[in-house]
Order: sequence, then structure tokens, then C-alpha cells
Amino acid sequence: MPPSLSRDRAAQLLNGARDKRIIVIGDAMLDVYLTGDVDRISPEAPVPVVRIRGRKNALGGAANVAQNVVALGSRCDLVAAVGSDVGGATLRELVAASHIGSEGLVVVDRITTTKTRIVARSQQLARIDEEEDDVLPERDVQRIIGAISEIISRADGVILEDYDKGVLSSAVIRFAIDQANRQGIPIVVDPKFRNFFAYEGATIFKPNVRELGAAMGAGIDIDHPDTLPAMVERLQVQYVLLTLGERGMALFSRDGEIARVPTHARQVYDVVGAGDTVTAYLASMLAAGATAEEAAAIANVAAGIEVGKLGAATVSAGEVLAALLERSSE
Repeated sequence: MPPSLSRDRAAQLLNGARDKRIIVIGDAMLDVYLTGDVDRISPEAPVPVVRIRGRKNALGGAANVAQNVVALGSRCDLVAAVGSDVGGATLRELVAASHIGSEGLVVVDRITTTKTRIVARSQQLARIDEEEDDVLPERDVQRIIGAISEIISRADGVILEDYDKGVLSSAVIRFAIDQANRQGIPIVVDPKFRNFFAYEGATIFKPNVRELGAAMGAGIDIDHPDTLPAMVERLQVQYVLLTLGERGMALFSRDGEIARVPTHARQVYDVVGAGDTVTAYLASMLAAGATAEEAAAIANVAAGIEVGKLGAATVSAGEVLAALLERSSE
């Protein structure tokens, strides 16, 4: 953590986040886990036969980010598109059960993005994706914008969660950022390639190194980062936060300052969902009054806890405070 961030300051920010409301805008998904046994190979093809023993439905994509916001203690509204199908109904039920505001869920004429994972003996054998990833038609774009307009006035922070599934069109991105900037509230962006350079005016832009290198057309050398402030200037955002896996994070500002945030994971069981935890904590901490460096430091502690859990898990403010107390006593 930065030297200026004491455990008391972290506790103040985490407690302050309980009074804040975050709006998550982006591509919500339904994650389905089918678990079973394998004891033979199919006579029809050289593939295992899986006898399904269990099924679990979970929130994915932007919906999982919203779930993480609620888990840390903030309130949350989700703006996303769902189909008028069984997957959409299941996703809406999970959103309601997670105490996420669902006024912004827009029913559209396409399948609900669903990712089904088939697991046997703790190994994923296959993943089946059901989705349409074209940009939403204009009528639905306007409905998404209308939902944002209805909700954003009561928000203290905005997350734009892009998985290139069609919700975050350039018009939706521009409307959300302009509205948030008028209200003076922070904007955290988790980008994908399609609209990578469309987030001018965002507070923190959070790609990973691979995504950034692909968008910039060149590899990113984090050990020689002299040119990276120019990248922040090109993106026209206040900060770029690069997630570096086991190497932690690096925060770059437009004025050339660079802050390194080392990882604090004790044990890594599963990295699935760690990025969603980071995004949720960044927005809630900024909404509570944290600096970008403070928000990144607390988010990094939360990510270190999340990767010690199996699957896409959430991390509570109490767990973060306990981890900080443990570190301060070492």
C-alpha cells in the first residue's frame, strides 16, 4: 500500500463506501456450471461421456461486477441487456437475489449471453457459449441510454464493463461518461478491443497488459515504462491501471507519475473473477473519496483474497480489513 494509506484510512474508506451507490453498465452474462462424472469414452466419437450430477447458475460479466459491489457493502444498480428467454429470467432472478437494482435490465430480442462449463473431476472439459455479440440495434441503444438516464442521477460512481457483447456502443459510452462528468462522479472502465479508444474522460481505465498491447499495436514493457504516460494522454483518461497478474498492478497518470502496487496473494487457487473484484473496489473506493492510488491499493488487497477462493467469488470489506490487520502485525 502507499505509505500514506494507513489501516485506519482504509477502514474509513471501506466504511464510507457503505453509503455509496454504483451503477454498473455493460454486458451481463449467465454462467452455468454442469458438474458430473466420467467413466467411459463415447462409442460415437473419441470424447468422454459426462453424467451430469449437479447444476449451478451464477452471475457473470457485468452482473458479477455488480455482485462484487454489493458484497463489499455498497449499493448497486445494473444496466444491461437480457433476452426474453429462460436464461434471461434466470439472470434476473439471480440479480434480485443478490440485492442488485434491476430497473436498468432491458429485455431485447436476442439470446441472453450464457456460458456453460462442463466440469468433471475438478477439470473443465468444455465450455459452450450461447451469445450474439453484434452492437445492439439503435432502438435498444436508446432504451439502454434511457435506463442510464433514469438511474445515474442517484449514483456516486460508474463502472463501464465491456465484454464486446454489444451493450457498450459508442453512443452508450459517450452518454454515460458525459453524464457522470456533469455530476462529478468517478468512472472506472474495464475495456475490450472494439471500443478501446472511446472512453475519453474516464477516471481509471483498467486493461491488462495483453489487451493494451493489442490495442496499441506494440508490446508493453512494464520494466521500461517511459513511454506509457504518452499512452495515457492518447487515451484521454486520468489514469491507466494495468493489471499484471502475479506482479500486481501499475498505475499511470497523465502527469507522468507511476505507482507500482505489488501483489499480496498468499495462495492462488483460481484467478477467475479477480478482475471483477478489482473493478468493483476501485469504483466504490473512489466514490468514498479515495485517491486513485489508495483505491488501487485496497483493490489489490481484495484481489489477493479473491484468488485464494475457488471460482468467481466475492470479497467483503471485513475480509479486506482483516487482511490489512494481519499484514500490519507481521
